[in-house]
Amino acid sequence: MRIAVYPGTFDPITYGHLDVITRALSLCDRLVVAVADRREKDPLFLAQERAELIREVLKDEPRVEAEAFSGLLTEFAKSKKATFLIRGLRAVSDFDYELQMALTNRNLAPEIETIFLMPAERYIFVSSSLAKEIARLGGDVSELVPPTVEKALRERFAGNC
Repeated sequence: MRIAVYPGTFDPITYGHLDVITRALSLCDRLVVAVADRREKDPLFLAQERAELIREVLKDEPRVEAEAFSGLLTEFAKSKKATFLIRGLRAVSDFDYELQMALTNRNLAPEIETIFLMPAERYIFVSSSLAKEIARLGGDVSELVPPTVEKALRERFAGNC
């Protein structure tokens, strides 16, 4: 069984992330969406809330699971028996950071490969930060995030506009 881990903060998950997930599923039998518990990024949603949003959005895809994690990604991937990591690239500016991370992960766990995937062109500009800012200001995020996430954003920002 080919198992992949797709790590990120997913604060919140966007259509760009979902596009990468769809692409990754063509490469693996099971995909673990690893929701990083990175409090230093000051996330809007707790890691468990983000994982639950992902599970709800992907409830009809049995090959995907979502789980919050902290610590080294390579250790989490090993615990899931993953043979590769999925990383999304939106722009050239993402590449420098992602290359450093891939090489670091290779040094920590040479048996785990990193695969870079790009979302469809229509999602290249989409980011969680952009979706949160538009939602915070009362704008329409329906083209950026699934309805479940749109509702969660509206509820989180209720009264803040």
